[in-house]
Amino acid sequence: MTDETSLTPKSSAQAPDLDWSQIRETVLMLNLSVAQIERAMNEGNESVGTLTNSFTTMAGNASIIAEAGSQLPDSPEKQAIMSNCETVMGQMQSAIIAFQFYDKLTQQLDHASNSLASLAELVSDQQALYNPYEWRGLQEKIRSKYTNEEDKLMFDAVLNGATVEEALQLKIEAAADDDVELF
Repeated sequence: MTDETSLTPKSSAQAPDLDWSQIRETVLMLNLSVAQIERAMNEGNESVGTLTNSFTTMAGNASIIAEAGSQLPDSPEKQAIMSNCETVMGQMQSAIIAFQFYDKLTQQLDHASNSLASLAELVSDQQALYNPYEWRGLQEKIRSKYTNEEDKLMFDAVLNGATVEEALQLKIEAAADDDVELF
C-alpha cells in the first residue's frame, strides 16, 4: 500500500495551485545551493588533505636529500643535487601559496553557504519574512562575517542599489588600489 500524498505532485511554479508558495520554492532552491556548496567544499577538502600529506612527505624527503647532499665532497653531482633541492624547495613555496589561495576560497564558499542558509531560514519564517528588522539583522550578520574591506565594500554597494556586476568591479578596483599601495 502506498501513501497517496507521496504520489500527489507538490505545488510548484510550473503547476501552481492554491497551496503554491514562491517562498517555499525559494527556500528549496536556496537549500539546494547550500547543499551543493557544502558538497563541493567537502570534496575539495578531501583532495587538499591528500595533497597536504603528499606535500609534507615531499618536504621531509627534500630536507633529507639536502642534508645528505651537503655531506658530499664538492663535485658536479653535489652541485646538481643541491641545485635540484633548491628548485624543489622553491616549488614547495609555490605550493604553499596555492594552499593559501585554496584556504581563502574555502572561507569564501563557507561564508556564501552560511549566508544562503541564513537567508533560507529567514524566508521560511512567515513572521520574520515581512519584518524589516529581521532583514536588517540578517544583513548585519552577513556583513560581519566578511574579513576584508573589499568584500564589505561590495556588500554595502549592493545594499545601496548597485548591481552585482558593479559591486564586483568596485571590489576589483579596491583590490588593485591596495596592490598599488603595497608597492
